[in-house]
Amino acid sequence: MRYFIEVAYKGAKFNGFQIQENAETVQSAIDHALSTLMREKIETTGSSRTDAGVHALQNFLHFDLEKPLHPQFIYKVNAILPPDVVLRNVYNVKDDAHSRFAALSRSYEYTIYMQKDPFLQDRGYFFPYRLDVDLLQEAAGILKEYQDFTTFSKRNSQVKTYICAIKESRWTVDGTRIVYNVTANRFLRGMVRGLVGTMLRVGRGKMTMQGFRDAIESRNCVNADFAVPPQGLFLMQVAYPEGLLSDKMML
Repeated sequence: MRYFIEVAYKGAKFNGFQIQENAETVQSAIDHALSTLMREKIETTGSSRTDAGVHALQNFLHFDLEKPLHPQFIYKVNAILPPDVVLRNVYNVKDDAHSRFAALSRSYEYTIYMQKDPFLQDRGYFFPYRLDVDLLQEAAGILKEYQDFTTFSKRNSQVKTYICAIKESRWTVDGTRIVYNVTANRFLRGMVRGLVGTMLRVGRGKMTMQGFRDAIESRNCVNADFAVPPQGLFLMQVAYPEGLLSDKMML
């Protein structure tokens, strides 16, 4: 049987999502918990790879298992997982369903806060500088005109294409918080932070709108600003075709 699991996590204590040698990652913690409970080696495949320090309110993984799941699977796995990771749901899916390739879109949120707030320091970027929100909004809208986002991909990214379809790109103001929301069919390594950092230069008046377009069209990552911290970034949602997650297991 193939199963999808829905998880959430705080990324501060992990060296990213994907399994790495001699490093604690979200996926390694999940694989360890599943393998410990089921008493056999289980290797998961994740839908989205988040960088070190990045959080997720929703992410999915899939794995295969021949024997039935433990009747208290969710409770038991959560008892084994570290405090910063939670298993929320389990879904029975078709044998060819793939958590990464079946995903239609991913949605991210990046939070900036303008006034010192100890309750946001591990969930946002403290940025006490004047920003022109109208310029930020204009820059966010411009992104939907483009498909090639080579500029916003970090070096040494092993991808075959830099084409992404951005469906949503907007900023919202909530009190002293300014939040960027972006949804696309796929994202490149470091892409959201590159978008945010470069747009902040526009909002600060350090880059013109034409300069922003020139940076995008240059297809060169030296023209993007990736220097925003990871803790402001959240993977909010991974969307799948209707019906793929219809068989939610009550465990």
